[in-house]
Amino acid sequence: MSSIVIVGSQWGDEGKGKITDFLSQNADMIVRYSGGDNAGHTIVYNGKKMHLQLVPSGIFYPDKLAVIGNGVVVNPKSLIHELHYLKKNHVKTDNLRISDRAQVIMPYHILFDGLQEQLKTNKIGTTKKGIGPAYMDKLERIGIRIADLIDKDTFATKLEQALAVKNKILMRVFKRKPIQFSDIYDEYYQYGQEIKKYVTDTSKLINDALDQKKHVLFEGAQGCMLDVDHGTYPYVTSSNPIAGGASTGAGVGPTRINEVVGVAKAYTSRVGAGPFPTELHNEIAHHIRVTAHEFGVVTGRPRRIGWLDTVALRHAVRVSGLTQLSLNCLDVFSGFKTIKVCTEYKLDGQNIDHYPANLAQLERCKPVYKELPGWDEDISNCKTLEDLPKNARNYLKFVADNVHVPLDTFAVGPEREKTNVLKDIWKLAEK
Repeated sequence: MSSIVIVGSQWGDEGKGKITDFLSQNADMIVRYSGGDNAGHTIVYNGKKMHLQLVPSGIFYPDKLAVIGNGVVVNPKSLIHELHYLKKNHVKTDNLRISDRAQVIMPYHILFDGLQEQLKTNKIGTTKKGIGPAYMDKLERIGIRIADLIDKDTFATKLEQALAVKNKILMRVFKRKPIQFSDIYDEYYQYGQEIKKYVTDTSKLINDALDQKKHVLFEGAQGCMLDVDHGTYPYVTSSNPIAGGASTGAGVGPTRINEVVGVAKAYTSRVGAGPFPTELHNEIAHHIRVTAHEFGVVTGRPRRIGWLDTVALRHAVRVSGLTQLSLNCLDVFSGFKTIKVCTEYKLDGQNIDHYPANLAQLERCKPVYKELPGWDEDISNCKTLEDLPKNARNYLKFVADNVHVPLDTFAVGPEREKTNVLKDIWKLAEK
């Protein structure tokens, strides 16, 4: 048995899709375990950039299974659109599997996402994809699962029950017209029939694969700092992107996970509102944003940019149990005279090395920086550590030493071939 969990170790958008795609080459199964279509990842396939939101990046390998786990909230309309997009680009989807226990995002979830955001004084910056309301219904136990969606009578009963609750809120709180059963039922039942052939008990599928000593790769959405329990709450997503989410979101025991790879950029970025101690508002941020094309895959919003924050990164190491670190976007720093790395925060006159839960305290935190020399050389064609300029090697070593996690890969460009392997993670997972 060998299994690897890949997590974003910042606020998402770290390049998990590329690393997942890279490690998928030697995997038998790639499993998505959290989130929904609010998070996108970009894969370069046959020289073309492909944008995915729900479908795991393993879909590009017809000999491997791409699995949507039970922890994912699935918008069937978006999923079918994505499947059509893949087929249009000559990507076969026969290898897709969808958990029968995954929750379904319904139109009223998307409606409530926007309405509830309007009521909030502290705007979360939601993508308005219905993610939060869908997870709310899951915990309230009035959600509709994929198993319900594909069964005609069960879907009718569940939808009627859900609308009885939703329409009262719509009319009494938001002064809106009620949603009619007929507005949803036929359309969404048909969606269910279109995806029915992919639906199965994915927990059994995954555990059987592990019993057969196959390679299983787990991927989450977003990043550790957006985790609903361990992130910058309330400016977080509604699920658990941390490595532990793979157990609940895929239906496997924690003893079945061998390695946890944290993906990070050489700097920090985030989309939407929320704390960001190392954020920059200057030409350096603009340069990084333009050079690295830092705009959201789903929203198109420009990402906020800052220096690498190892306080946040060490927090991700703790809550996800990172065993390896993959560092992307090192090439973005070519031409920088100096590069800063945040190693501590100064809070009310005292240095701290942990990430506060209290947002008022976090607002008072000032980053304490270590300044490192940069390099002028173009490193986009470097294949090994030895190929890198001395200062680039020193930067990588400083980061790894500071977060106490060894480097697994470093990348000098967005393409798969620009990702350089320092060790075979699958062999480590087999030990």
